[in-house]
Amino acid sequence: MTKDTQQTKMKHELGLLDGTMLVAGSMIGSGIFIVSADITRNVGSAGWLIAVWVITGFMTLTAALSYGELSAMFPKAGGQYVYLKESYNKLIAFLYGWSFFAVIQTGTIAAVGVAFSKFTAYLMPENLTFLVSEDNIILNTGLFKISSAQLVSIVLIFLLTYINTKGVKSGKWIQTTFTLTKLLSLFGLIIFGFIAFKSDIWNANWTNAWDMHKLSPDGSTTGYTINAMLGAIAIAMVGSIFSSDAWNNVTFIAGEMKNPKREVALSLFFGTMIVTIIYVSANVVYTGVLSLHDIATADKDRVAVAASHVIFGNTGTFVIAIMIMISTFGCNNGLILAGARVYYTMAKDGLFFKKTGTLNKASVPEFGLWIQAIVASILCLSGKYGDLLDMISFVVVLFYVLTIFGIYILRKKRPDVERPYKAFGYPVLPAIYILMGLAFCTLLIIYKPEFTWPGLIIVLIGIPIYYISQRNVKNEDEADLVS
Repeated sequence: MTKDTQQTKMKHELGLLDGTMLVAGSMIGSGIFIVSADITRNVGSAGWLIAVWVITGFMTLTAALSYGELSAMFPKAGGQYVYLKESYNKLIAFLYGWSFFAVIQTGTIAAVGVAFSKFTAYLMPENLTFLVSEDNIILNTGLFKISSAQLVSIVLIFLLTYINTKGVKSGKWIQTTFTLTKLLSLFGLIIFGFIAFKSDIWNANWTNAWDMHKLSPDGSTTGYTINAMLGAIAIAMVGSIFSSDAWNNVTFIAGEMKNPKREVALSLFFGTMIVTIIYVSANVVYTGVLSLHDIATADKDRVAVAASHVIFGNTGTFVIAIMIMISTFGCNNGLILAGARVYYTMAKDGLFFKKTGTLNKASVPEFGLWIQAIVASILCLSGKYGDLLDMISFVVVLFYVLTIFGIYILRKKRPDVERPYKAFGYPVLPAIYILMGLAFCTLLIIYKPEFTWPGLIIVLIGIPIYYISQRNVKNEDEADLVS
């Protein structure tokens, strides 16, 4: 790349609205329309269904308010990776960045892309649905299957990646437009849902609202011991945490915010607050128009489709399909836009492909965008992104806990560093998040080990990769000295 086409600095082109829309848009994908079915099967009652979303919302808001201090201290690209490096060391930061690249961000991009494809089928003429259907298997090798939906998701990923290589303004326009549209649509769904409330269903769902039990598809129930109840809540929260994740994406693009010391923290607060209100309200609507059995047994877990049939009649399917397409399109744009900034910062530290640390003429890390697209597409084709995301929920929360604990470390290690914003409720609220996060991780280890050890293995694979990369950097430095 020649000097006249390569840029050395990112452009400060994003404001508070853009940051808030990135937080909300990256959080709201397809999860809110689907995961309540599995949550209901695990907790079996309306009260605990809402409680799971409230607990998740509280944790997300608390984490976001805590991250505000870190974002103001280190207002540059890389976000959580930078915070871990400053609090601990390059190894811990690399393990996060490696997990982020291998599964967390790329797996989420894959899952959201396939969700977009699945719901596109609802809008296609019946004789053309095979073009986007998850049931239309194009290739079956025995080891894995490739469907039309997976190929459509790859096209979407490459399209959004291409748009984002043209500069942050292009991605910003898509993000703000699509997120505002889906927020208005979701608020509309919630308002019409409240209007369509059925008192008999509401009363039936809330009569024994706190009677927790496992709800089977045939309608039978299984009670829990006290310990098993805690495990059931943790397992249920895997879905709600996945649906609420990616709120920290705005920290990755801090280097392109106009006033990052102020606007990143505010974006985190406003974005997570808006989404928490929407998520809790949407689930209240579900319990007002659908029986718990209907929520738990919704076709392919598509609770929002079932609810929309009650609210809007036969057109409900099309309403939800359009909403989910808008939602997932905007969500993936935000994930794609933000993710490459982490690889860019890692490359600057000598911990990622060197080329990833360069910017194109539009001042964006183009190489990082494309390798992210390739890995996400491979995960799409594997069909294992859903399993991977279940496995990685444990790791995601563990890294959040480490990052928030870093606030205490930095207060002691670097007390004189400017802190334009301090963590709200410090030291109590961050400590509460740490305790809740550790409890969630511990319960998953006990009750769902298959959700934990594969994620840990992915993280641990990063250790030899880190030392190999460090050795290569050392050899390059020695070669430069010799030459």
